[in-house]
Formats: sequence, C-alpha cells, structure tokens
Amino acid sequence: MVTQAFAVRVADWNADRAALRTVREQVFVREQGVPIEMEWDESDSMCQHVVAEAAGYAIGTGRLLQHQYIGRMAVLAPWRGRGVGSALLEALLQLARGHGIRRVRLNAQTRAVPFYRKHGFVVEGEEFVEAGIPHCHMGRDI
Repeated sequence: MVTQAFAVRVADWNADRAALRTVREQVFVREQGVPIEMEWDESDSMCQHVVAEAAGYAIGTGRLLQHQYIGRMAVLAPWRGRGVGSALLEALLQLARGHGIRRVRLNAQTRAVPFYRKHGFVVEGEEFVEAGIPHCHMGRDI
C-alpha cells in the first residue's frame, strides 16, 4: 500500500478559511449532523488554526482558542488512522507551549476519548451532550 504524505502547518484564518470550513463541514455537519449554525462561531477569527494538507488539499484541521482550549479537531474520513490527528494535536500543543500555556483543555467526543488519552489527556468531570453528541471535558499539563 502506498501512503501519501501529508504536512501540518499553522493556518491563516483569512487566507485558509475556505479550506478549513470545507473539512469541518464535511466532518461535523455532513457526517455527524451538527447544525451548521452551531459549527461556526465568532471565536474562529480569534483562534490559531492548524491545517493538515496532502497534494495541496486540506485533509484535517484544529484550533487553539485564546483561553487555552483545543477545539474543532477534524480529519477527513480517508485520512483517519494515518497519524493526521496526532500531528494536528502535536502542532496545537506546540502553539500552546509557545504562548506559555501550561495546561490545555478540550471537549472530546466520547468516542474520541481513547485517542486523547493516548496523548496524555485525562477526563475531567461527567459526560455531557453538545450538538446531540456525547462529550467529556479533558485536560493535560504541557
């Protein structure tokens, strides 16, 4: 099997917005049924975003909010299980470290908890539902 290479970089919301939206809409809105009006918020323009790309196309994304939260981690289905999510998460952790952040948090979909645990995150509190999907608060010192 030939594995196509991908790269992760810090994105520019203004320049990369369309590509980031395409990934998030495919994953969250189309696959998971999140209402489109819940997917977009005013935080996007204030966040630092990362994007994973292959052959010039966005295949994954995530963001770091100013208040030390990682969010909107999304990888297109054909790229899952190929290290893209791990690379995105590591890029976001590096951004947080660069800002002097010592602890990051995120709201993980419950089915993604094992992925985040593998990266040192621990569940903090009870499960809750957001956009009709079970989630857990998680955190990690960095």
